[in-house]
Amino acid sequence: MTAVRMDWSLDEIEALFALPFNDLLFKAQQIHRENFNPNEVQVSTLLSIKTGACPEDCSYCSQSARNDTGLERERLLPLSEVIKSAQEAKDNGATRFCMGAAWRNPTDKSLNHVVDMVSAVREMGMETCVTLGMLSEPQAGRLKDAGLDYYNHNLDTSPEFYGEVITTRNYQDRLDTLSHVRDAGINVCAGGILGLGESPRDRARLLQELANMPKHPESVPINELVPIPGTPLANNKAIDAIDFVRCIAVARILMPCTYVRLSAGRTDMSDETQALCFFAGANSMFYGDRLLTTDNPTESSDAQLFSTLGLQAEKAASPATV
Repeated sequence: MTAVRMDWSLDEIEALFALPFNDLLFKAQQIHRENFNPNEVQVSTLLSIKTGACPEDCSYCSQSARNDTGLERERLLPLSEVIKSAQEAKDNGATRFCMGAAWRNPTDKSLNHVVDMVSAVREMGMETCVTLGMLSEPQAGRLKDAGLDYYNHNLDTSPEFYGEVITTRNYQDRLDTLSHVRDAGINVCAGGILGLGESPRDRARLLQELANMPKHPESVPINELVPIPGTPLANNKAIDAIDFVRCIAVARILMPCTYVRLSAGRTDMSDETQALCFFAGANSMFYGDRLLTTDNPTESSDAQLFSTLGLQAEKAASPATV
């Protein structure tokens, strides 16, 4: 069994990226098979519970109030609508329901409503995940008490490149939130976005930050930038598909027991690219034709892809491990 490490050097990680493609995928697939059923994929559904007017200046995001993307501001969804969406997700095979709100950080009043949502979805027998921006230590504790299973807060990119993408918060702010989440006993969901204009070394540094946390994140979403008109990154060139697959494989090697999620950007990926990602160790994905404000493959196209590849949705996600 491959040892779980939290002391990866940058040289070691860059050496993995430099392996011949076949050798890298073979190594990643071996590690994947040691820890997971290679033909099962954990399926989550993501719902935007509060859309638009975020005060952050994330260069990639349609929901930033500073980006003129034409996105309409929406209020926090009522509990009944969230429950309805969660039931539809469950009926379609999702085992985890994720809820995202476009906040820099939630107020305690807003958190009251989210706590009710978490409790209601948990009572339906689904795992719960939220992404609400930065959290204080007491807020993380409240979410834990409500039964929250996962908290998503992506690092986005390397510490060195971060300031080129976001200036309204710093890298340590993100690490502090993840620390509050972990200390509260909530599973951590943290990953990044590829195609922001970062260098290959930045990609290695992002994975190093994730892999060298005190405990590996239980879930690591790897997103491909979806260029959105009106954002500063609207004209960014797409990352090469083979380079993207390499990142999935290296993430699997560095974090053997983590769910590596194939996230945003799948609408622009061929079936062949996605198949390589699953072979490289991706074993989680979002299901449903919408990811917050961006498109996602339809349920029917994903069902066809699963059928073609002989994959099946994981029947029940692993229970919380912290």
